[in-house]
Amino acid sequence: MGLFQTSIEPRCAYCAKGRELGPDQILCPKRGVMSGGSHCRAFRYDPLKRVPPRPAKLAGAGLSDEDFKL
Repeated sequence: MGLFQTSIEPRCAYCAKGRELGPDQILCPKRGVMSGGSHCRAFRYDPLKRVPPRPAKLAGAGLSDEDFKL
């Protein structure tokens, strides 16, 4: 798995043209006030606005030092 996803679903929340008004409200110069989950044909991806999902945590809480010895 790479560091960046190649196919990102378009959303107004991380469009380069949109400006955030409030929680889940984006001001679009083309469409006006939009919800963060919608998009239009004028969508342009801005990677700095997108917050990537958190990486999965290691499920090793039940492991001991014995598990790592050869």
